[in-house]
Amino acid sequence: MTEPQDPKRPARPKASSEPRESRGPGEPRPQRQQHRSAQPNELSQSGSWPGQSLKPGRIAGYVVLLVLGFVVGAAGSLVQAAWFPAGLLLALAGSAGLFYGGVRAVATQFGALVPAAGWIVAVLLLSAGRPEGDGLFVGGLGEMLFLLGGVALAVICATMSRAWSSGGRTGSLGA
Repeated sequence: MTEPQDPKRPARPKASSEPRESRGPGEPRPQRQQHRSAQPNELSQSGSWPGQSLKPGRIAGYVVLLVLGFVVGAAGSLVQAAWFPAGLLLALAGSAGLFYGGVRAVATQFGALVPAAGWIVAVLLLSAGRPEGDGLFVGGLGEMLFLLGGVALAVICATMSRAWSSGGRTGSLGA
């Protein structure tokens, strides 16, 4: 006898009358079809790795960004120490502009990380004291805000690069 069907519940599919394949104890399992997934070293379409398309224009863009990062880091170190509150804001604004501009110029996250590397090298070289005792940074609040703020801005610009990306890479260097 069949039970009456509840109109609110969908009908259960009937069991197939075809026999299931059984396998013996030593037989391997049948292989399932697997979807092709990205290999660990395979790159995404967004171009987030610098080695994806190292064309001369892209390499030149990274070199220019590295040098600009060094220059902005050195100038920011001098400006933030000279005019404390306004100089600190000006130095951080210049750093943020360079990091974000680098992301937009090369359309990768490395557009922020490459100038940040130059920026960090400049700031660390200027913060290291000389044997005579001279040093640009004396360890005050402004210097610490400049160091931490610059690193935070580089990370923010590098991680927010996906927000504005629409998938197209028009206008990027070396493309």
